[in-house]
Amino acid sequence: MTKLIEQPRHFCALAGQQTVAAIERAIPIVHAGPGCGHKLHCGMAMFNGFQGSGYAGGSAIVSTNTGEREIVFGGEGWLREAIEGALKVMDGDLFVVLTGCTADLVGDDAAQVVSEFRARGLAVAHAETGGFKGNGYFGHERVLEALLEQLVEPCARTIPGLVNVWSTVPYQDTFWAGNLAAVRALLASLGLEANVLFGPGSGGLAAWREIPAAQFNLVLSSWVGLAAAESLKARFGTPLLHWPSLPIGGAETSRFLRAVGAFAGVAEPVIAASIRRHEAAFYYYFERAADFFMEFRWDLPGRFGMVADSFYAAGIARFLTNEFGLLPGHQVLTDDPPEEHRERIGRSFADIAPGISADVTFASDGGLIRSTLKSLAEPPSLLLGTSWDREIAGELGAAHLSIALPVTDRLVLNAAYLGYDGGLRLIEDVYASILSSVQ
Repeated sequence: MTKLIEQPRHFCALAGQQTVAAIERAIPIVHAGPGCGHKLHCGMAMFNGFQGSGYAGGSAIVSTNTGEREIVFGGEGWLREAIEGALKVMDGDLFVVLTGCTADLVGDDAAQVVSEFRARGLAVAHAETGGFKGNGYFGHERVLEALLEQLVEPCARTIPGLVNVWSTVPYQDTFWAGNLAAVRALLASLGLEANVLFGPGSGGLAAWREIPAAQFNLVLSSWVGLAAAESLKARFGTPLLHWPSLPIGGAETSRFLRAVGAFAGVAEPVIAASIRRHEAAFYYYFERAADFFMEFRWDLPGRFGMVADSFYAAGIARFLTNEFGLLPGHQVLTDDPPEEHRERIGRSFADIAPGISADVTFASDGGLIRSTLKSLAEPPSLLLGTSWDREIAGELGAAHLSIALPVTDRLVLNAAYLGYDGGLRLIEDVYASILSSVQ
C-alpha cells in the first residue's frame, strides 16, 4: 500500500554526498539522474541554516546526470568519463563516487570502475547510496563504511592522546561544524587531540589515513557512527568509548570530561583543573542571569517538547531539566534509529532526572508529528523543533525555537549547542524565543 510522508525530516541515502562535501578537499561524484545532487544540497544545506556549498558542494558537485540511455545501456562508461573529467578539472585530494537510484537499479558496477582508478594510485572511493535503500543517516553510515574499507590501512604505531571522533551528521545537523569544533576544544583541554574528520581544520584525507593510529574512538551520538567505531575495534583493536547524547551545559559536560579523561588515562589533577576552569566561566555567566530567571514571570507550569534527532533531544532535555528546572513533556525523535537501538534510546528519557521522565515517539512524518502534539493532554509551552513546527507551536500557544532540519528562520555560521558555551548559547536562544513570543 502506498504511503505518503508529509514534511519528512531527513532525505534519501544519496544524502551521503553531504558527508563527502564536509571532508576537506573531498569531491563528491554523483552517479544519478539530473537534479538529485542539487535538490539534496538545497534541502540539507541551503534550507537548513543556509549553510552554503562549501569547497565542492552545491552547484560544484560532479554528476553523471544519467538518463534513459544509461538506464537502457548502462552508465559505467559515462561514469568512467565523469571521473576522468573530475580528476582533470577539480582540485581535490579525495574523490568519492555515490550511486543513486538509477545506477543501483540497473546494476552499474561502480566498484569495478572505481577500482580502475585506485589501481593507478588515485584516492578514489565509492559508496552505494541508492535513495530507495534508506534515509540520509543510512547514506552517511554507508559513506563511513566505504571510506574505512577502501582508504584506511593498518598502522604499526599508536599516537597517544589521538582520539577519533564519530558524532553529529554533517549538514543533517544544522550546527554540526560548531559542535565538532566544540568537541575538539573540550578534548584539547584534557591534553587530547581530536581527530575530527569533517569541517574546517579537520585535515581531509590525511586525517582518514591516520584513523588506525588513534588511542581510541569516541562515539558521541545515540547510534550514528557506532557501527564505524565497532568495525575499527574489530579490525585494529582500537578501544571504543560510547557517549550516547550531546553533553550540553555545566553538569553534563563536566560528567563527559571526567568519563573521557578517565578512559584516556589522563591524570586526575589535569581533569579536575580543566573542569574547574570551564565551570568557573560557565557559572559566572549563569549567575549573571540569576535575577532574570527568578524574576521573569513566564507561565511555566507547562512543559517543553522537542522534535529533533535522538542525541540532540536527550542532551537538551537533561540540560533544561537538571540545570534550569524546566519540566520535559513529550519528545518526538525524528532520526528513525534502527530497531536494535530504540529501547536503549527510550531508556535515556526514562531517567532524565531523579523521578523525572519523558514519553517518546519515533516519527519523521510531519502529519503524525502534528497529530501527536495535538493529542497531548498537556501540550508544551515551549517547542524546540524544525521551522515546519512553528505552525503547530502557534496553534498550541507555545514559544518555538528551530534547532533541527529544516531551519529556514535562522542563519547558522559556527553556532554550537555542545559543551559549556553551547549550553549558554542554547539558553540565550530559548529565552529569546520566549521573550519574543510574549511581547
